[in-house]
Amino acid sequence: MVQLLEAKQFQDWVNIALSISQELAETAVERDTKAGSPELEVQRLRESGLLPLVVPKEYGGVGATWAEALTIVQKLSQADGSIGQLYGNHLNLTVVGHGSGTPEQKDKYYRETAQKNLFWANAINTRDTRLKISPDGDNFRVNGVKSFGTGVEVADLRVFSAVQDGVELPVFFVIPKDREGVVSNHDWENFGQRRTASDTFTFHNVLVKKDEILGPPNPPDSAFATFGGIIAQLTKTYVYLGITEGAFTAAKNYTINYSKPWITSGVEHATNDPYILQHYGEFWTDLTAAIALADQAAAKVQTAWEKDVNLTFQERGEAAIAVFAAKTLATKVGLSITNRIFEVMGTRSTAHRYGFDRYWRDLRTFTLHDPVDYKLRDIGNWVLNNELPTITQYS
Repeated sequence: MVQLLEAKQFQDWVNIALSISQELAETAVERDTKAGSPELEVQRLRESGLLPLVVPKEYGGVGATWAEALTIVQKLSQADGSIGQLYGNHLNLTVVGHGSGTPEQKDKYYRETAQKNLFWANAINTRDTRLKISPDGDNFRVNGVKSFGTGVEVADLRVFSAVQDGVELPVFFVIPKDREGVVSNHDWENFGQRRTASDTFTFHNVLVKKDEILGPPNPPDSAFATFGGIIAQLTKTYVYLGITEGAFTAAKNYTINYSKPWITSGVEHATNDPYILQHYGEFWTDLTAAIALADQAAAKVQTAWEKDVNLTFQERGEAAIAVFAAKTLATKVGLSITNRIFEVMGTRSTAHRYGFDRYWRDLRTFTLHDPVDYKLRDIGNWVLNNELPTITQYS
């Protein structure tokens, strides 16, 4: 069984994350405006020692639980949704060999991540089928285009999915940063998550070695083999919560120091305006509830993760329901708070120099990748028909 880190040790990692978060908060507006490659942010993560956080201790990693690791994701996301997403994706990918790979790949990627302090990124997006893979002797060649390469440009190890003729399921593979023929098109220009560099990548006859194809896991048909998709959903939930906390804290500080009460409120200070007080009460209550639900889901995910290949499909489904519920609430609360903070800050808070709109933009861009309506449908089907959701790899 995976043990919790000692309280002092875990607090040390939290403090490191908070230090990075506070540092990045000072330049968040500037970096959001500039966009571009997150080389600075990833370098700070590399220097911090946070990259092997969920790598087991026997491989040289920190050995944090998912509940502990996702707390770090939440702290980093408070200052910058981009760095929270990049780091969360990295954590999910560091365990890819464990859940989806062969035993040899599990050992290889865990050890290399810890020993070489490697940063992971991906462009999986199985809905984009333009990337084709074909056999080439004992190895493979890849040609085509792949979108949403989040952080790939600055990653040491890159995970992609491609389609092979005559094969129903997509093929997943891992290649190093220096592999020839992979070219970023530098075309990420969305209004949010500006520093994730989620560009489109073009592949020109790229070599993929046989042992770089992920899997099959052992056993290949276990519930654990597809559990990575559930962890990824929960990771996004904590990114959402971190962004929302960042917006809440920024709004609170602005209200205390700069906001004016409404002219008919009958009070001298915004902190005594009954309208503003009510809204902050709602914000705090909703956010606290969303965090509590996510923490419950994290505990269930950790329990399931520790079962490894002994995880049952029933247990996997129950964990999925917990995660879906947490993600749905975090999405609703996050979009509401990041939008409504302007109601309690006032007109002057919309000045470009504050950049308060970045919280909503980062969250909205992220949530569009996975509409929560489908999660609610799955939850409803479980409530009324006792049918657990179907889980696929990286869903």
